[in-house]
Order: sequence, then C-alpha cells, then structure tokens
Amino acid sequence: MTIKKCTTELRQFREELYQNFNNRADTLMELVDAICSNPNARSVVEYSLTPCFRRSYSTIFKAIAEMTWDENTIARLLATYMPQPQARQFRLLGVDVTSQPRPFARTLADRGIVYQPNTVKGNKPITIGHQYSTVAVLPEAEAGVSSSWVIPLLTRRVSTDEDKELVGAEQVDLLLKDSQLPFARDLCVEVGDTSYSKPAYLHANRHHGHLVTITRVRGTRTFYQQHIPISSESGAGHPKWYGDVFSLKEESTWPEPGESLTITERNRRGKVHRVEIQAWRDMLMRGKYKPQRLPMHRHPFTLVRIVRYDEQGQLVYKRPLWLLVIGQRRHELSLLHIYHAYCQRFDLEHFFRFGKQKLLLTRFQTPEDVREESWWQLSHIAYAQLWLARHLAHSLPRPWERNLPSMKTFKISPPLVQRDFGRIIRQIGTPAKPPKPRGISPGRRKGMKLPSRPWRKVVVKGQQKANSP
Repeated sequence: MTIKKCTTELRQFREELYQNFNNRADTLMELVDAICSNPNARSVVEYSLTPCFRRSYSTIFKAIAEMTWDENTIARLLATYMPQPQARQFRLLGVDVTSQPRPFARTLADRGIVYQPNTVKGNKPITIGHQYSTVAVLPEAEAGVSSSWVIPLLTRRVSTDEDKELVGAEQVDLLLKDSQLPFARDLCVEVGDTSYSKPAYLHANRHHGHLVTITRVRGTRTFYQQHIPISSESGAGHPKWYGDVFSLKEESTWPEPGESLTITERNRRGKVHRVEIQAWRDMLMRGKYKPQRLPMHRHPFTLVRIVRYDEQGQLVYKRPLWLLVIGQRRHELSLLHIYHAYCQRFDLEHFFRFGKQKLLLTRFQTPEDVREESWWQLSHIAYAQLWLARHLAHSLPRPWERNLPSMKTFKISPPLVQRDFGRIIRQIGTPAKPPKPRGISPGRRKGMKLPSRPWRKVVVKGQQKANSP
C-alpha cells in the first residue's frame, strides 16, 4: 500500500469520524488525537496537556458527558478500510470480555464481582467493577507490521443481570445482520475462549448459516458420537440421538480420528516444535431445557485435539488443547485453518493490555456508568485510528529497545504508531476547528450546594438467586 493511499484513507476516516460526532465534535476529535499521540499520560485529564488538544481540561468531561454514539457506528466507519482476506477464505472475528475495576466507586451503579488477576497465591482473583464485551476483527499478517493488531468493532458494558457470553452473541449477531457490513455476506469465523463453549452461546447464532464458531473446551467435558441406527431397532418410542460416549479425559472412549495432521513450527525463541492435530467429525453435546430449550442434537460439530512436542519429543504443555468447531460450513475449514485461527485469538489479550496501559482504557473515573461507556467507545476509536496510521508511522525505538527482534525486523506495533502519531496529524491536519473563547463563566451561585450522591450496593449474583422468590 502506497503512502499516498494510506494518507488519503486516514484523512477520509477522520472526516467521517468528525461528522459522526453529534455534540462537541471539535473537542471529541481533539481528544481522540490526544489519546493516539500521548503514550505517557497517567490520567485522562493529562490529555489536555497534549499539543494537539487546544482546549481547557474541563471540556474533556463536558464532551464525554454529551457524547451520543450508536453501538455499530465504529464497525460501519471501518467497513470501507477492512482488508480483504487473502491467505484464507473467511473473515476472522474475536470476542472476549475484560474487566473495568471500580472497587472504590461507591456511588457508581450496577457494580458487581468481576475477574481480576491476583499474583498472591491463595487470594481469589476478583474485584468490584464492571465488565465490557468487545468484538474485533483479527486481520491477516502484513509485511512490516506486527501480527498483534486487531480492528475493534463493538464494545458494550455487560450489566449484572446479563450473561457476558450472550452479550457477545448479541454483538456478533448485530454484525452479521447489518447489510452495510461485509460480515453479512462473507464466510465468518469467530473464536472464543472456554467460557464461550457452553450450549447457550453456541446455539445463539446458529441461524446464521455462514458463521462458524471455534471455542476452546475444558479437558473434563463429555461429548457423544452420533447414533447409528441398527436394523433390529424398533421405530416406537423417542428417537435416539446420542451414540457412544466421548470423554475427553478418558482416552479409551476415543475412536480413531477422522483426520490427522502434523506440522513443524518455530517459536519466537527459535525452538522447533512438532504440532499434532487430530479431528473427530459430527460430534454432539447435550442440550438444555431450562431456562429455555436448546436442542443441541441438531447442531453437530467437529472436535479437534492439539498436542505440542519439543525437539526431544517431550510435551511442551501438560494438557492438550481441545477445540470445538460448530457451524453449517465448518467443513470448509482445514485443520491448519482451525489451528491458526484459534492461535490468533490471543491478539485480543494484547489489545486489552495495550488499551489499559497506553490508552487509559480503565482510568476514567466517573460516577455515571453512561459516561464510562462513552470513554470505552472513545478508546476503541483511538485504537482504530492508530491501526489506520500503521503504514505512515516511523519506527522510534528507545535506546534500550534497539536490539529487540521486532525492531530488527522493523515490525510496526501499536506503541510505535502512538509515539509517532503526533507528527502524522501535524502533517495531515485536523478537521476540528480551533476554540473560540467566550469569556469567563460565572459558575455556580454563591451558597449553592449540590446533593450528595447515594451509595450503591454491590450486586452479587449468588445473593440475587438466594433472595429471589
């Protein structure tokens, strides 16, 4: 892609983004640029010190308070710039949930118990706060560009009375049924971690015939082979759906795999690994009857087992990786496609880490949950703008980073684009208009007192079920 074309696309995207800001568009546009060009900010208010932000710090919070944004606007803005699949014949989507810790926000509504890693052994990995579900495109690798890039499309807060996996299913459904997006007509593959392998999630979007779901499953699950009718069986009674048991932890229950593949890979440290992939076609899982009926016997899937060995033939990981591939067009995916698609899921983890460390994704402190959601939208927009500028950025490594492999091979990553984004917007300009001072505001009347915000209770789902009639 030429520099001229990349510059034209970035300018066009910025103009479209500016037009989609309904209130305080100039402030929001400069705020997005400040997020993209200031990797050293420690709090949101410090973005007002960025050279591209020409307004006072108080306008940041006023603009976020008045921001209105449709959930699928980011996806529609980025639809024109998404690369077409080249090495694979499908579009790859990733869905995952991450936490927004807010343990001290006593006046913030709808806080619950959420996951947070804890390095102290014996402590529960939990905190108090919100959860956000994100759906992103996992693009193919590009020459000279780091493979950790994603294209964020949707983000939404998961309320305490919602199922986080089903919220992700609703987001994927929103993308697949939008006729303005390419996902409505192309073959799409979504990848998720273990929590997305439950029947409720797998059944949710099976009405989309062009969607294939790949999720990891725990090694303690039990599945079933399809029942093969025998001529001596009578036709009376309930039809038999499930055949022999397939227990993942008991190898004696496994039949011969229908397909096998062995490949050799070299990891980032230069070590050569042998990867063995086995697949069993047309497996079944038990459905559910409560709270709603989920006839999972109607949706057979492919079960994939992946084992990695080192040069000495020893297991690299203690347990094998089990994957579940479900969808009407799952047979169009080869074992290599399935393996590489799930491996790319971990790019979402890199996106969350970069967002929390460099885009201050979880640093916006507010007692209003709506404003917190608006900040998450702005952070995702800022990352999308960094992705569009990836071919325009220059590599600016720190002195201690010059010998890193990514610097030697000149792989442009999100931190490198963020370091150079200030130069990029100085060259291409901004659609935001300069501020017009209108005098000093009189402020609140003397003696005026605002009422105190009420404290909110932390929602614990186990207590909700126990107290329900």
